[in-house]
Amino acid sequence: MIYAIGDIHGQIDMLHTALDLIAADGGADAQVIFVGDYTDRGPNSKAVIDTLIKGQSEGRNWTCLKGNHDRMFHNFVTKGVEHDPMVKSKISWVNKRLGGVTTLASYGLTGDPHFTHHDGDLERLTHYSKDGETLTRDDVLAQAKSLVPQAHLNFLDALPLIHETDDHIFVHAGLRPHVPLADQDAEDMLWIRDGFLETGYNFGKLVVHGHTALDHPTLYETRLNIDGGAGYGRPLVPIALNGTSCWTLTANGRQPLTLA
Repeated sequence: MIYAIGDIHGQIDMLHTALDLIAADGGADAQVIFVGDYTDRGPNSKAVIDTLIKGQSEGRNWTCLKGNHDRMFHNFVTKGVEHDPMVKSKISWVNKRLGGVTTLASYGLTGDPHFTHHDGDLERLTHYSKDGETLTRDDVLAQAKSLVPQAHLNFLDALPLIHETDDHIFVHAGLRPHVPLADQDAEDMLWIRDGFLETGYNFGKLVVHGHTALDHPTLYETRLNIDGGAGYGRPLVPIALNGTSCWTLTANGRQPLTLA
């Protein structure tokens, strides 16, 4: 039996509940695959990363993949990069819509971000304000670098993009149809929607992914989307997989997932 957890987005209480449900169903040594997006939007990204690092250091059979939000967080702290070209709205990662402001707050860097706004141009952070004081953009970056532990940055940087089993391919966003796994592009694995979600392409194994928030994990012919929208306050629902059979785990036990 393999268990999977979708996009967590800083929801530490939901993560603990999901892990408890998995332990009750499969024991403390259960194999768990996390498909990325540990950070942003939810209240405590720091605690989520602490939990994942601690679990792996204790020898838990946990595989953690990288999500696009995890990379944006890492790029901001290490390089001062606010934007990813895949964000078509051109908003800053710090913007509450992407959720960077809550991630930084979980590390102790709090305040209200302010941005420049130019039609058709990138939104850029100018400063933080808090209790009548102002932190410049450089101040924000300096504090972020001092507050985020290097162990967290190392963890995020080393995360793999894909994990394959006999019956499944785990990836954050999805895969490009007709492209061999070895030739898949990192940007697709982190960001793809168009060209993947609507195709129903068969990769020979069930593709288990997140990234595109739904109201509940949903099974399709060739893929299983396990992002139930925790980043927007909906429940984080863990999944049990045995071959191509899938269940959600609830307080009332396993519930079978049937084709949408």
